[in-house]
Amino acid sequence: MAHHTNYWSCSTFADWVRGKPKLKMGTGDEWHNWEDEAKRYHPIRYWIAEEGLGHIQDFVTWPIRTLYDIKYYINNRWVSRTHSLTAHPRDIKPGQWQDVGNRFLPCLFNELVDFVEIESAWSHIAWGSKEDRAKYNPPFWASGWWRWRVWRCPQAGIDHLDWAMTLTNTDWCEPDHKEYGKPTGQAIRAREIKELYTWWTTVYPARPEPHDISGWSEYCEKKRDLNDGRLFGSKETAELKKQGNQALKLTTKIEKQYADEDEAMMIRLIKARDSLWT
Repeated sequence: MAHHTNYWSCSTFADWVRGKPKLKMGTGDEWHNWEDEAKRYHPIRYWIAEEGLGHIQDFVTWPIRTLYDIKYYINNRWVSRTHSLTAHPRDIKPGQWQDVGNRFLPCLFNELVDFVEIESAWSHIAWGSKEDRAKYNPPFWASGWWRWRVWRCPQAGIDHLDWAMTLTNTDWCEPDHKEYGKPTGQAIRAREIKELYTWWTTVYPARPEPHDISGWSEYCEKKRDLNDGRLFGSKETAELKKQGNQALKLTTKIEKQYADEDEAMMIRLIKARDSLWT
């Protein structure tokens, strides 16, 4: 996927003014050598292309940039609300009380879902080909000036991660380098993000209810049958009491396993936080 920049100093006109075409890509050393050569070729023309055009661009584009600033303030403040962490109503119903500790898991992973299904999905069509755009058929307000960060497309987000996972080290190192052909840092991060996203959207909601798989729910039903619908009645056989004790121990064990899994996944998400940007 190609990233297209609009900086005037990177234009064909700037290359003509400078007299030394800018590199399309290169290592740090290659960029350093190019800068030295371009300055030596003609320092005044280099300044005009690199600095002068930038000042002119800032002046000419000030009105449109001001409109962008207003638009994105409104977007960030009231639409995507990037100043806050929010939980989906499916996980925490509005108006329902939740202790702080119980908010962490859904709030963090709901933000991850938005990152994949909104931000990564946008990246996939913004820097992708016309074929990519046609595949997902995004509305006009999904990208460009009109973008309001509300277009959601899980498949586009996943496809973007799948694409990123294929990236390997081939541009910056030679074939004899030990890192050549191995996944890039971006590929490794994309794999981790996809695994976390898949866990929250597929594995987590499919986990069986501890009370059901432990036998506790069955025990409670039998207890109610013996006590005219009351769970805390005194009637209980020795066999049923044994079943209840076993079910209670198993319930505690399963709930701890779930809690440990939740904690481990939150830790992984926290460690991956620096990769959650577009």
